[in-house]
Amino acid sequence: MIYAALKTLHLLCIIVWIGGMVFAQFFLRPAVATLAAPERVRLMHDVLGRFLNAVLVAAGLALGSGVWMIGRTARQMAQSGVKFNMPIEWMVMSLLGIVMLAVLGHIRFALYKRLSRAVTAEAWPAGGAALASIRTWVMVNLVIGVVIVAVTLLGASS
Repeated sequence: MIYAALKTLHLLCIIVWIGGMVFAQFFLRPAVATLAAPERVRLMHDVLGRFLNAVLVAAGLALGSGVWMIGRTARQMAQSGVKFNMPIEWMVMSLLGIVMLAVLGHIRFALYKRLSRAVTAEAWPAGGAALASIRTWVMVNLVIGVVIVAVTLLGASS
């Protein structure tokens, strides 16, 4: 029961993270492109601040639930005398998940900070440059997230 609840939490956190990136990249960004620089940069700053804070929580919960599920499976196998060999798709998910966390950290604590400084200084070209960097790294994380989902689902079906 607890495993199913944590797996559900894990998946919901990933949906928030990947879904938010899809929304920001393909729907929000193009919609605000027609706004003047001050309005566009301020709006994206506000939206990204809320989104990145929510994703930090979701990523932490995904990491914690993932580690717990792997640990529980390993412990149960050890208690029944079976050697635990983590499935390759779990290894890929874990490794790429750590990469995604590192990218998220770079976006939140370096690039978003740069965006915040530009908004405070009303330096709109610098804000636009920070948004372009954020957009690039969000796309990197989005691709990695889709690869994780594909590998995990394809591995589970074999």
